[in-house]
Amino acid sequence: MSDPQPILERLLHLHPKLIDLQLDRVWKLLGELGAPHLKMPPVVHVAGTNGKGSVVAMMRAALEAAGYKVHVYTSPHLVRFNERIRVAGKLIEDDELTEVLEICERTNKNRPITFFEITTAAAFLAFSRRPADVTLLETGLGGRLDATNAIRNAMLTAITPVSMDHQQHLGDTLAAIAGEKAGILKKGVPCVIAVQPREAEDAIADKAAAVGAPLVVEGLDWTVRHGPQGIVINSGGHIREFPLPSLEGPHQAQNAGVAIAALDRLPGFKLADGQIAAGLKNIEWPARLQRLRRGRVRGALGPEFALWLDGGHNPGAADALAAWLAQREPLPLHLVFGMLNTKDPEGFLKPLAPYVSSVYTVPIPNQENGIDANELARIAKGLGLVATACDNMRGALRAIRANEIGPARVLIAGSLYLAGSVLAEND
Repeated sequence: MSDPQPILERLLHLHPKLIDLQLDRVWKLLGELGAPHLKMPPVVHVAGTNGKGSVVAMMRAALEAAGYKVHVYTSPHLVRFNERIRVAGKLIEDDELTEVLEICERTNKNRPITFFEITTAAAFLAFSRRPADVTLLETGLGGRLDATNAIRNAMLTAITPVSMDHQQHLGDTLAAIAGEKAGILKKGVPCVIAVQPREAEDAIADKAAAVGAPLVVEGLDWTVRHGPQGIVINSGGHIREFPLPSLEGPHQAQNAGVAIAALDRLPGFKLADGQIAAGLKNIEWPARLQRLRRGRVRGALGPEFALWLDGGHNPGAADALAAWLAQREPLPLHLVFGMLNTKDPEGFLKPLAPYVSSVYTVPIPNQENGIDANELARIAKGLGLVATACDNMRGALRAIRANEIGPARVLIAGSLYLAGSVLAEND
């Protein structure tokens, strides 16, 4: 079996920047590949700051429960690159991944192109060669100039809640960021919109009016709320109840609402409520308030500590974590925290501060752009938190076991890259 890792390493060095938002390079490559982006099954394109991956995972689970074949493209991966590309319901195999990457590398002829652009082209090539009923695409960053926006056959788009993130690439206001994410809107293609801050809502509405995209807006065209046994969806006066999604947190109820509103509006698709319910109960989406019950990392803590893992890395994600904590039995919370230097550690810690008993800061393995653990500890102490800088994850967990008393929760958060390293080590 071939190993795709060497070619993935080569593709990282084709462009001097990791992120350089434009579409010309990927359009050129796709054209030379025979336009695979025009030969994929119909696309549902999802953008947003937080929740877009969860919405895609929920839609996939429901569609597969209904018997449909689904291509899925998400990013980033946690442990293996293959996680980004799911072909007709299964993670892409190493042999197929290597083949499409080699075709893209050979066709690109060593021209400058970002890693995300060329690997997105490889995903589109894989999708174009295998039959499926629908393609679910999660944007990588933004929307307007994101490589996934090279597609032309969207049958539906969706935008999850927009908040401040990636300001260095998308703009330093909510309106600017929302405008970039609304760049996925297409003429005549409905777009399902989650509840947004007013500034973001107005920017999305302006873009929709400019391109002629009908909006399906939470709070206007549909609502979602917690019911006695699950979530209640009201769409045009038609009220339905579904089980809570298998993903933890009240924010996942809102994500489920977006997913169901999108499923309801897929042209040519018919899903029974029972099939949607079955999907909601069987969602696969690691590192989103994931309880680690076994494994080598889990073994570093005693049974008196419940270990949770979340890849959240911006203030909006921290708000969602705080809402989850507010609904749970009060217990001491020990936060293991690492973050990239492109993020806002103070903005992330502030919503969590009322619930946190102590913070143990760690570097992110194999990440040159990680914030130093001592600097993170200094920031946490500036917010009045008790903070200890640690050399690594295992050291943080050993310190918690030595210094803290259970029962208590331990939450590892602040970076998807940190979460991925935990899952790899825990295996």
